[in-house]
Amino acid sequence: MTQAEIGLIGLGTMGAALALNIAEKGHRIAVWNRTGSVTTEFHATAGALAANVVPTQTLAELVQAIREPRAIILMVPAGQAVDDQIAALRPLMGKDDLIIDAGNANFHDTQRRSAEAEAAGVPFVGMGVSGGEEGARHGPAIMGGGPKAAWDRVAPVMEAISAKYQGIPCATWMGPAGAGHFVKTVHNGIEYADMQMIAEVYGIMRDGLGLDAQAIAGVFESWNQGPLRSYLVEISGKVARAVDPDSGAAMLDVILDSAGQKGTGRWTAIEAQHLGTPVPVIEAAVGARNVSSRLAERKAGEARFGAGPQKVDGLTQTDLEQALMAGKILCYAQGFTMLAAASETFGWGVPLPEAAKVWREGCIIRSDMLGDMAEALTQDDKRNLIFAPAFAAHLEKTHNALRRVVAAAALGGHAAPALSAGLAWFDAMRTARGTANMIQAQRDFFGAHGFERVDGGAGKHGPWAM
Repeated sequence: MTQAEIGLIGLGTMGAALALNIAEKGHRIAVWNRTGSVTTEFHATAGALAANVVPTQTLAELVQAIREPRAIILMVPAGQAVDDQIAALRPLMGKDDLIIDAGNANFHDTQRRSAEAEAAGVPFVGMGVSGGEEGARHGPAIMGGGPKAAWDRVAPVMEAISAKYQGIPCATWMGPAGAGHFVKTVHNGIEYADMQMIAEVYGIMRDGLGLDAQAIAGVFESWNQGPLRSYLVEISGKVARAVDPDSGAAMLDVILDSAGQKGTGRWTAIEAQHLGTPVPVIEAAVGARNVSSRLAERKAGEARFGAGPQKVDGLTQTDLEQALMAGKILCYAQGFTMLAAASETFGWGVPLPEAAKVWREGCIIRSDMLGDMAEALTQDDKRNLIFAPAFAAHLEKTHNALRRVVAAAALGGHAAPALSAGLAWFDAMRTARGTANMIQAQRDFFGAHGFERVDGGAGKHGPWAM
């Protein structure tokens, strides 16, 4: 039997979808799952694609089923499971055989695993994959990290299975070591923020303007025909349009308002603090998810203080559309600034325009706006996107709508943490003389930390009276 071109370990939802995608694109793949019956069932239900799938029942059998030099994708839960799988697999593999971690790994783990692989003289790739089950099956966005030569070995397969934007594969090498997983982490942070801002606008339409779910669906559907055209706006219209088959009520009205998370958005916020690059929209979105889980306290708060959201006057759907547009630009600008800081700190050389291009299709945050962002970053990848001519013009047009929406939300008792954080950051970024001089004076007063003077003088401490 012809040996497989590539292998895959872990036939859960994402692993199975990715394996079928690889087989469908004409690449013979060997698969293994810790539970052998899962492998057997996967092969039995693969239909016509089964001819390109080699099921194996042991790790040794998996390795022998793949032609040298081998490449094996790990689709197992992030963390210790990846380390355990590498430890079990490496003794069976040759020095040139490649392991690819395609799970949602913390980039620090990928940095460590890359260093360990380099010390052992074996190749290792950390690869971010975005798009959920649908993307994995039919075309995800893929962000590779590790030795360029190792990525180049598997690039033909990754490009073949990736999403395509106008025929261009959404699969690119982002840099050495943990670069690929870091880019995926920032992607997920932006995803959190994008979803939160959409939820905030939805809440204002529902509770502030009194629109029902069907009317809200129509608003999202109309927005998806304009500059906000994106996957998340598209599916927001679809979920608002959906009806619960059991009760006949709008599906949104029967879903508990407590959002889960797997931690990647939190990682973005944490790493931004370490890098000293503010991402307040993402931080607000992570915080909002945490607050959403505190149902008992929120119910107690409403009982004690009265319900927050009230009707709002004077807001139009155009205000909300433009506010969401401004918030989206501000969020992405923060994300790309964070990527630039990490690239410099870790010496990765992340190609920011390529990150924007990879995100144009296949991933959750795909949107029409990313093409313009890729162009702006190509012209100057060190410039904050809010200063790129195209996006500066957008913000000039939309920031007053964002201001009206945030003000109306605050006065009407609507929690809009992500939109509010975006506006505050924008105002801080356009204020040449802010208020941190007071903080510097306070720090010098109680801790003799010193300060700089606006006239360039040599003043190191203030004449504070104790």
